[in-house]
Amino acid sequence: MVQFLGGSDATRLPGGSGRGAIQPGPKAANESIIQRSWERCSDTYRIDQVERSAPIVVEAPRLNESMDRYGEFVQLARAEMHTLYQQIAGSGYALLLTDADGLILDYVGDPTLQREFRGAGLWRGAIWDEESEGTNGVGTCIAEHRPVTVHRDQHFRSRHHALSCSGAPILDAHGELFAVLDASSVNARDTPESQLHTLALVTMSAQLIAKCRFVASFPEAMILRFHSRPEYVGLINDAAMAVNGDGVIVAADSNAAAYLGLPSRRDLVGKAINAVLDIDTDQLHDHARRHHMPYWPVRSVDSGTRYFATVEQASEQGLPGDRMRGTGRGPVQAPVPERRRPSLAMLGGSDAHLQRQVERAQRVAGRGIPVLLHGETGTGKEVFARALHDICHWAQAPFVAVNCAAIPENLIESELFGYEPGAFTGARKGGHKGKVLQANGGTLFLDEIGDMPLELQTRLLRVLEEHEVVPLGGDKAVPVQLNLVSATQCGLRERVGDGRFREDLYYRLNGFEVRLPALRERQDRRELIRSLLADEGGGGITVADDAMARMMAYDWPGNLRQLRNLLRTAIALCDDNTIRVDDLGSELIDLQSPAQSKTQPSGSALASAERDAIVECLIRHRWNISRTADALEMSRNTLYRKMRRHGIQQTCA
Repeated sequence: MVQFLGGSDATRLPGGSGRGAIQPGPKAANESIIQRSWERCSDTYRIDQVERSAPIVVEAPRLNESMDRYGEFVQLARAEMHTLYQQIAGSGYALLLTDADGLILDYVGDPTLQREFRGAGLWRGAIWDEESEGTNGVGTCIAEHRPVTVHRDQHFRSRHHALSCSGAPILDAHGELFAVLDASSVNARDTPESQLHTLALVTMSAQLIAKCRFVASFPEAMILRFHSRPEYVGLINDAAMAVNGDGVIVAADSNAAAYLGLPSRRDLVGKAINAVLDIDTDQLHDHARRHHMPYWPVRSVDSGTRYFATVEQASEQGLPGDRMRGTGRGPVQAPVPERRRPSLAMLGGSDAHLQRQVERAQRVAGRGIPVLLHGETGTGKEVFARALHDICHWAQAPFVAVNCAAIPENLIESELFGYEPGAFTGARKGGHKGKVLQANGGTLFLDEIGDMPLELQTRLLRVLEEHEVVPLGGDKAVPVQLNLVSATQCGLRERVGDGRFREDLYYRLNGFEVRLPALRERQDRRELIRSLLADEGGGGITVADDAMARMMAYDWPGNLRQLRNLLRTAIALCDDNTIRVDDLGSELIDLQSPAQSKTQPSGSALASAERDAIVECLIRHRWNISRTADALEMSRNTLYRKMRRHGIQQTCA
């Protein structure tokens, strides 16, 4: 066992004082990884800590053999490595790509530092497995199958105490470790805690490369992507499954297993797709044939959980890029005609409830009152926020949008508040201004505010109260004037109640509240469909009566975003400038037509009529439950029960 004893000759835990102290690492998990690695190095590998030999460099035939095996993968990974390097350029760090044995295959870094990296053994052909080089970012990542940071004297071998490394595993389509992406410095002067930012960046890039390789591994298959929230379909955190022409799942990523409640991706392989999700093989082929098809709702066969999905032939999905980087932008879509940004007045349409919301918003605009938007995904919260910004006297100042749910937790603080040069490992040479300062004098739009970590809620509250921000690594407060618009689709009051959201921040954000109705609840759906059709370049296109009836009867779980995507696709598919039922997605094609509904039991029609009557009454009484219940001559409990039965969501009104 490793003995944590004093004295220069004793083997001790890295980072100790030399007197046997075990210093806490930046995170307990990383500290445990380092400790296990040191125990392996001492007890299993019997590595001499002070031995000064350089890393083993393989001969050309061995390197060429590995390059032949990894050739296409190296090309795929290199594109993402160059993108990542732009974020850490000037920090003294380089990016390394290794195979599953720790053999370095590729290097991306500052050309002026190549000699130093080569001298440290961080070069093509060198082997950095743990058994040879002791605790290090590459070898320990391979041994543990998880991301790891190894900083200076956390390296077991004293020869490597000037290094700082962050390695993340790249898994193959079956969940096995295939490669490692590592960011290393040969002369690190920062702290272990500051390395966490770089580890988050490297881990995200490794996951992106793994996702892209998953897609590329099955050129003959259909790649099904899904997520419980439609805006995340096609991004790095969605789930992916490869399905062959017979509808059998041949591979799945770990997200697919996790979202479907299964222990392992292996539990999906070999199953028919219709045994997992409520879609058959013919439907899957139909969706795959429709290029740029918008996502459609699917449900888990076992749990009934609803997801949103897309499917394409793997050969048509391309290489990594912004579409999967988790930047908050949605899935890649076909180019659309440039359209004028709608005004706040235009957003009200002819829906009485929304018109009232717009009228009240116009009264508070320009007064510096914080606005909190509620609404389901796809109801147009960012569009509303931009329109509100445009009618204020600061309209020419910046409008800066941040999706708090789309930025990894380890990165959101630096994204929001910025940082000074050298604030942490991988910091840009000139620092980073941060979204708060970028929005100075204009509007900062914080989407999905309910997903902001608690500690950052405290920092945000301080910024709002003191009108100044201190970038990470800085000691000087910078004055800032913000006009804040926040948005959520979750119940913030409930999160306050269970301790997930600060009550004082909630009241600071909720100066004026706007509730955006779901598309299915709007009374101007027909006019809205025609308006969006023209907006998408279909001004000369008509909609057949039966197709319009389907769109009017559909419940639109993806709201306006889903409607736009569907119309965009229908415009491309329709003949004779007329959109027909066959031009709509399968969800609407399979929807019962009005003519068919007449042959169904009267209970179905009655239920539909009851739902419409309740929604209309709720809107008329501005979603006041007591007044609505009185008007309908029923108790509040009965009204709530009927709302639940019909899927009427009060919080999205």
